[in-house]
Amino acid sequence: MKQWDDIAAAISSAESSRFVATHAALLGGSNINHAFCLEGENGTRYFAKLNEADKAGMFAAEHVGLEAIAATKTVRVPQAIAHGVSGQHAFLVLEYLELKGCGNARLFGEQLAALHRTIAPKFGFACDNAIGLTPQPNGWKEEWIDFWRDQRLGIQLQLAARNGYGGKLQALGARLLETLPNFFEGYTPQPSLVHGDLWGGNHAYMREATPVIFDPAPYYGDRETDIAMTELFGGYTADFYAAYREAYPLDAGYATRKTLYNLYHILNHANLFGGVYAKQAEGMMQRLLAEI
Repeated sequence: MKQWDDIAAAISSAESSRFVATHAALLGGSNINHAFCLEGENGTRYFAKLNEADKAGMFAAEHVGLEAIAATKTVRVPQAIAHGVSGQHAFLVLEYLELKGCGNARLFGEQLAALHRTIAPKFGFACDNAIGLTPQPNGWKEEWIDFWRDQRLGIQLQLAARNGYGGKLQALGARLLETLPNFFEGYTPQPSLVHGDLWGGNHAYMREATPVIFDPAPYYGDRETDIAMTELFGGYTADFYAAYREAYPLDAGYATRKTLYNLYHILNHANLFGGVYAKQAEGMMQRLLAEI
């Protein structure tokens, strides 16, 4: 099949070693991508993600993000091998890792804290990327409040308006954007390298219990955004949180700001999946405004 031949050629070029694909096993995937285990003649395996050809930029950005996290030598990520387009499909090829659900959660907390100590002069990232299928702009900003207002919550509220979510959601959103500085009194976040999409399905462990994170949407932002998302859908242990806080304590205001940060993801879910999330977003905004 030409698609696999093209992907094999990209792997061969990246690895400087000839790879011939002999079998592609569908691993399933999310509602976003299709995932395959691509096996070669000598038993070598790679993990390949496929989507429509117009998603090539999304995969290119993920490749950049994985390399940025790997360069910190903190928490393990799959090595990014190659990306490109074959016919009607865009592809991203990664190192194939045998993963399991349980491992050294304390080590994971410590390593995530170490990742978050990787800082930049400004907030943003080297390229725009995506949160799910939603474009995520990462233009550099001097001030975190400006970044979060203009390139996170503001973007999602604009998308929500286009998707028909007006009225109460937009009114609450406008009030919240105006009052953002209130949530940062006495707190000045550093531009930390964050995973950006750290829900329970985007971390696992290798056989020897080594933590692994994947499917990132990274940028330099407030590290609290990552910790907040780990609490949004669950999947993280008490040992993970204890180790993280011991290595890098959180500010007391995090208890309120985690709702502000998770609002971004709930708005994104409303834009991707539908109205129940829009109602949830309204409730979150009402609680935040009540805190002022």
